[in-house]
Amino acid sequence: MASFSEIINQDIPVLVDFKADWCGPCKMMTPILKEVKQQLKDGVKIIKIDVDKNQAVASKFQVKGVPTLILFKKGKQVWRQSGVLQASEIEHIIQQH
Repeated sequence: MASFSEIINQDIPVLVDFKADWCGPCKMMTPILKEVKQQLKDGVKIIKIDVDKNQAVASKFQVKGVPTLILFKKGKQVWRQSGVLQASEIEHIIQQH
C-alpha cells in the first residue's frame, strides 16, 4: 500500500476526506464525493482517512473536527475546509487548482 505522502505527491489534485465512523456529517459527504468523482473522473483522486485509525496523519495536518477536506497538489496543501460542502462547490475548488 502506498504511503500517504506518496498518494498526495501525484500530479493530479488529491482530495483527502478526514472522517470518523461516528460522525453524521461525514456520512453525508460520501454521496457528495462520489458525485465529484463522477464529474471530474481522472481529474482528481479522492481518498478517505479515518481520524480514529490514522491519528498520526490527522494530527500532522491539525485536523480537529470532521469532516475536514484537504486538497493537495504535488504534495502541497492548496485548500482546506471543515464541514459539509456541496459537490458543485468542491468541483469548482478542484478546477481552480
